Amino acid sequence: MAEDKEPKLPSFFKMAATFTKELAAYAAKGAPNVSAESYIKRLDACNSCPFLIKDTMRCGKCGCLLEQKAKWRTSDCPATPSKWEPEMMMSDDEHKTKPNPEDGDKI
Repeated sequence: MAEDKEPKLPSFFKMAATFTKELAAYAAKGAPNVSAESYIKRLDACNSCPFLIKDTMRCGKCGCLLEQKAKWRTSDCPATPSKWEPEMMMSDDEHKTKPNPEDGDKI
């Protein structure tokens, strides 16, 4: 029986590029985090993922520290298909123009 091998981390440059992209998106949206329930679901999905590097809790696909990445609402699982449920993001303008449910269908 073959031993299960943990995946290797991507190159330092790929990890730096991924982190920079993720951080820029997170900061641009105002640093939104997921709910505690979503965070637990994301980490549960990571714990059953073959890309997980357990001793460092890093993703073998992107190299990110999962305990941090899973908190960021703007982040997504790099596996195809994603193992995380999508998180809805709404811009300030979309939020301001969103109809009030108390107004019914009035515009």
